[in-house]
Amino acid sequence: MAGIALAAACAPPARAQLVPYTIVGDAIPTSLADASGDPARGRAIVADSNVGLCLLCHAAPIAEDRFQGNLAPDLAGAGARWNEGQLRLRIVDAAKLNPDTIMPPFYRVEGLTRVSPSLRDKPVLTAAQVEDVVAYLMTLK
Repeated sequence: MAGIALAAACAPPARAQLVPYTIVGDAIPTSLADASGDPARGRAIVADSNVGLCLLCHAAPIAEDRFQGNLAPDLAGAGARWNEGQLRLRIVDAAKLNPDTIMPPFYRVEGLTRVSPSLRDKPVLTAAQVEDVVAYLMTLK
């Protein structure tokens, strides 16, 4: 019986079941989640250096984080520059817009290299978390 439990514990992680989406132009116009995103949860994801890691490259109007990046566009005004669908595609997989981008795909598992075995086949963010980040960014007018 112990051998069976050990075999189950050593099994590779299940492949993530990503919500299918359609890209229309430069956007994913349809939400990935059943519920609307929550801007407060989205702000927390953007500010969290263990989840989104957004502030590693971007600056944002998050005063409590004094150390913010300058490698990527400032997130202040993101909701005025892009619509929800455009922001969603940039978070899901910015390489669809710019193959040379340094922004990692937050909702893709295929074609990635140098991924830790414990994270392989898992997106960085869930569909609901993507929608939370989109909701927060849309508040930044």
